[in-house]
Amino acid sequence: MSETALEMRGAARDAGPGRPATWRRAAWRQYRLERRMFWRNASSAFFNFLLPLLFLALFGAIFAGERENLEVIVPGIAGMSVVAATFSTLAYNLTYLRERGILKRMRGTPLPSSAYLAGIAAHAVTNTALQVAMITAAGALVFGLDWPRDGGAMAVFLVAGVVCFAALGVALSHVIPNVDSAPAYVNAAFLPMLMISGVFYSDEEAPRFLAALAEILPLKHLVDGLSGAMVDGEGLGVHWPALLVLALWSAVGAAIAVRGFQWDGKEDR
Repeated sequence: MSETALEMRGAARDAGPGRPATWRRAAWRQYRLERRMFWRNASSAFFNFLLPLLFLALFGAIFAGERENLEVIVPGIAGMSVVAATFSTLAYNLTYLRERGILKRMRGTPLPSSAYLAGIAAHAVTNTALQVAMITAAGALVFGLDWPRDGGAMAVFLVAGVVCFAALGVALSHVIPNVDSAPAYVNAAFLPMLMISGVFYSDEEAPRFLAALAEILPLKHLVDGLSGAMVDGEGLGVHWPALLVLALWSAVGAAIAVRGFQWDGKEDR
């Protein structure tokens, strides 16, 4: 039996009836398993973890010495990393787990469903925290930008972004018909959102129709909030409308995610 299978069986055993292990221990074991599987999958580690760092290196080299442009790029790529680590990862992974029958089989084990999903969610949150920390450190140590001026506001927007895009990622997984089409569905939502939402340019440089469209999308407001906290030192009082938009998208995403969640693959229904 493979090490992965043994880990999954161990997590289920710890949560079984009559065992002294708690729900927290079961979720922790599932989280550790998710971390191991992530780093063993080179393509997943590249596209969902290293890609934002490569974008930062590329644009950092292009705009080296241009502080004004770097102050746009660094918060923008921090916002991009939140989307990559939550929205893209969860949409693809949940589709894979559902259509391969893994979710269905896991539900039949003693491992609580909530502990299993908590391990997956904590894995995505860890990737987000690592990415944002590395991007922030690179901005200060490599490109000479100031450290975030309002750490509290930055933390609030990161939490709001994680909740929002995690919910939207789970919601998107409901409409993806199979594993083979998952990358197309995810990229069809992810890439245009990056181009429209001001990740790589300031609002002043965008055409008016793109700026108006960006106002509807949650990533634009996440980037604005992160930029205000990291660059301008503006508190939550200035960017509360951005938090409101993120909260509204979170509510919509969570409602769809919960209402449409399925443990069985589409072919089994």
